[in-house]
Amino acid sequence: MKKTSSAKPPFKAGRQPKGPLRVGLISLGCAKNLVDAEIMLGSLLKNGVEITNDAAQADAVIVNTCSFIDSAQEESVDTILESVELRDANQRGQAVIVSGCLPQRFREELPKLMPEVDAFMGIDQVAQVGDIVNKALKNRAGKMDKEGKHSTSNIQHSISKGKISAQLNELEKGRAIDDRENEPALRGTEKFGKTKTVVGSQSAIGNRQSAIFDVTQRPTFIPDFATPRFRLTPKHFAYVKIAEGCNHPCSFCIIPRMRGSHRSRQQSDIVLEAKALIADGVKELNLISQDSTYFGLDLRPAQSSGTGVSPVRFEGSGQARSPQKHTGETPVPLLRPSRAISSPEKFSAAVKSLPADATTICTLLRELNSLKGDFWIRLLYTHPAHWTDELIQTIAACKKVARYVDMPLQHIHENMLERMRRETSQQYIVDLVKRIRAGVPGIALRTTFIVGFPGETEQSFATLLDFIRDTKFERLGVFTYSKEDGTRAGAMAGQLSDKVKQKRRELAMAAQHKVAVHVSESFVGREIKVLVEGEANAKQLQGANVSSWEHGLIRETDRHTGQMKGHYFVGRGEADAPDIDGRVYIRGKVPVGDFARVKIIGHTDYDLIGEPAV
Repeated sequence: MKKTSSAKPPFKAGRQPKGPLRVGLISLGCAKNLVDAEIMLGSLLKNGVEITNDAAQADAVIVNTCSFIDSAQEESVDTILESVELRDANQRGQAVIVSGCLPQRFREELPKLMPEVDAFMGIDQVAQVGDIVNKALKNRAGKMDKEGKHSTSNIQHSISKGKISAQLNELEKGRAIDDRENEPALRGTEKFGKTKTVVGSQSAIGNRQSAIFDVTQRPTFIPDFATPRFRLTPKHFAYVKIAEGCNHPCSFCIIPRMRGSHRSRQQSDIVLEAKALIADGVKELNLISQDSTYFGLDLRPAQSSGTGVSPVRFEGSGQARSPQKHTGETPVPLLRPSRAISSPEKFSAAVKSLPADATTICTLLRELNSLKGDFWIRLLYTHPAHWTDELIQTIAACKKVARYVDMPLQHIHENMLERMRRETSQQYIVDLVKRIRAGVPGIALRTTFIVGFPGETEQSFATLLDFIRDTKFERLGVFTYSKEDGTRAGAMAGQLSDKVKQKRRELAMAAQHKVAVHVSESFVGREIKVLVEGEANAKQLQGANVSSWEHGLIRETDRHTGQMKGHYFVGRGEADAPDIDGRVYIRGKVPVGDFARVKIIGHTDYDLIGEPAV
């Protein structure tokens, strides 16, 4: 989870503040959400807005929310209402704006449950945040004029935090379960970019003025190189969003409803971004999407329109039209609508039918690898159903692609894979892991598993434990199943108790702990390339638990790091992605934000200890 805070002295209702507008932002959730936050900040800065980390000094505060699982949703609700409370206590003219997955998931209901919020915006609106902020401020001033200058003690919030979360869960129970895999993609149809739903919530909030509401029903936005962006990551690494949305029908997941169907960026546009980042000193390009292995499959050209001129869509506009004069837009061929290609068999057939010059994740990796400079390319969020022999060969041949794969498997027992609708069999996964390791010697495999899924028996869990012990994943995280109403799994029989789920996570982490110690031990005596992050602080040396909404519990308390004394630098090897994997602690001076050769002289349970190589 990432939190980034950014929000001049209080101003009277109905008046605009003097000087530049100040906006604060709190971003929750995954790296993909962080990129959305970076786009919002970039767009605001382009409009002359000043960004502040002090919410009390902001004219407007944006809360960029996550709604991936219950705990993430609860944190989002808590953060929104905490922001409202701070506003009401310190600066009642401040506008509070909610963006991200929560309003995307609860488009119709959220304005009714949270009338204190001044504006709601969706994923498609991140680049239009400046206009939304201005509208929210006017909306807030109108509310202030109606309410009068009441003291903070007279402000009554509509519903408590816990009740809002509970009501959102109840709302999901009444919804029809999505059947996305049988739905054609909007991309390439007249509906692309035309699914906005405006909800009037006046009747739900009495005499209060309605919030600004700008959320599309089914997102279609894709950022491009021309989209303003202010990076929130350290100078030496960046996240590069290569696609948005997801076509998979996983029974436990709500993401396709919130993020829409898979839509890839143009490869040439991604390369432009990569070149700019490398020129700016970035040493690690982390490629992210919901399914990076599906990249390019939706970029198959459409048939001619019959006029001799192929229609095009302009990147970032979401609109299809014939070529014409334009400024600052990238023309993109209009794409034919197609049904989801999810299973390994369908995906393999689709890849084989592609023309020789088609865009795929392999062509992207090869072109990025050809760029000048000393940098890593890290492939995150791959799906096991979409791996090909060509991808394995491409990673092996591209020296700048980190010997690292992020491939969430979720389970291994046949019945669990079927119930999860993962489209991969146990034997397919076992064979795939062998193929990857044989094709790319020394590669680090990261995966995640879900324990306590509905219907998971002692036998199916035992099969998972055996798989963890036998396969020896270099990096592994474990989720306890989170019941999401509105998903197929949420309605399944055989729901397990929290006690059982927690116990199984502990057992899975214990099994992985033994593997992790063995993996760390195998590095001792080796010399590796490390990207130096900075000087290690006391918190890092204490080795606290590490977890994330996307990767589950990744590591438990490391009993050895707390015993480390002295001055260390901290970095990451090829096997370590930002925030979620292991660390390399280095005794001796090394260049921060750059690569260093490090000899490994020791290890803790999860981390390595080294010194600069002579």
